[in-house]
Amino acid sequence: MTVGVCKQRDALDVAAVLDRRLDPDLTQLIAVAFSGGGDSLGALIAIKAWADGCGRRVIALHVDHGLQAASSAWRDLAADAADRLGVAFRALAWTGEKPTAGLAAAARGARHGLIAEAARGAGATTVVFGHTADDIAEAALMRAEGSSPGSPRQWAPSPVWPEGRGVFLLRPLLAVRRAAIRDALRARGWGWIDDPANADLRQPRARARHQLSGVMGAAGSDGREPAPTPNTAKADDWGTIRIDRDVLRRMPQAAGRRILAAAALSVGGGERPPRTERVEALLARLVGADDFTATLAGARLVAGRDALIARDSGEIARGGLARIALESGRATVWDGRFELRADNSGLAVAPLKGFQSRLDAESRRRLRAAPAEARPALPVIIDQTRPLACPILAGYGGVEAHCLVGARFSAACGAILREPPA
Repeated sequence: MTVGVCKQRDALDVAAVLDRRLDPDLTQLIAVAFSGGGDSLGALIAIKAWADGCGRRVIALHVDHGLQAASSAWRDLAADAADRLGVAFRALAWTGEKPTAGLAAAARGARHGLIAEAARGAGATTVVFGHTADDIAEAALMRAEGSSPGSPRQWAPSPVWPEGRGVFLLRPLLAVRRAAIRDALRARGWGWIDDPANADLRQPRARARHQLSGVMGAAGSDGREPAPTPNTAKADDWGTIRIDRDVLRRMPQAAGRRILAAAALSVGGGERPPRTERVEALLARLVGADDFTATLAGARLVAGRDALIARDSGEIARGGLARIALESGRATVWDGRFELRADNSGLAVAPLKGFQSRLDAESRRRLRAAPAEARPALPVIIDQTRPLACPILAGYGGVEAHCLVGARFSAACGAILREPPA
């Protein structure tokens, strides 16, 4: 069966979602997070059929967490399934010491990090996951019982940073029940891996799955969310974001929360989103009339006619914006906000605070165009053989730099609706 061509439809016929989110004219690989379980196998089969129709290639990325005695056998079964489909396969391993507390969250973070890095390394900007309608319902039940998992969305930026920069997650099966996927696989003669952890009732996810077994409707939400109102906020190459308070006052509160949280996270350069209660409290002040300053997620907000969000240089005293060495020939992300690539070794990047007077006259002139709040947290290149230089202000021989804040903010706000080119 060729998805999107055969008139007969089954649970794996998700061509409409794939046509909306993927670009048949791109040549880059499409990555699939492939555990070998039924959901990810269904996603892999659906993607492979769609990709065959437009001549695109697919790679299956399998993560061995090293938590089950059978994990190496599962890896081999996953590799065999990919080979049967004619899909490239790469095994990834979560190595090192495992935490004794919060193991599930740590494993999830490690999995996303490994997959995002592998996808970027292969030139893929989209990773397909096999989440289903059941996953949406399970997450909702877990939240009602005190856990805090997010609800999976059909299209979203990778949750890990900076490993996931430029990588998007696509979940085309969110409107499909898990049982329907398995029925479709059986009809095609496929078997799959069943992880016993999914039935371990000591785990919140397994308990939710058990409680919901057989009680859901035929299908769930597809996980799509409307994009926030445009023209609310603008990012610049200095790493700041300016929010129009008048537009913010007119938009739905949920969209305002999303924009504010995304702006603070992007400018602050961290990975963990700000707490909801802090975002709500700050949003309530922003839609008011007062001028004020505040901090959130490593960002400093200066609210006047508009709200300017810049990196909080006060984080330097708390160990943020740390100086790091640049590795020759390899991209380095500094402070989660700027990506730099150096041709030569022996260079380091640090915050500009305290070094502004040592810049050359032309750089100091250009620096005046940057918001004063942004200047201390701009990157400066430390080189023992040459004068200091800020690569954002002017070219610095052998160093390329660009700001990641704007692209990250656009992705977090839902402004990028389709697979971007590599």
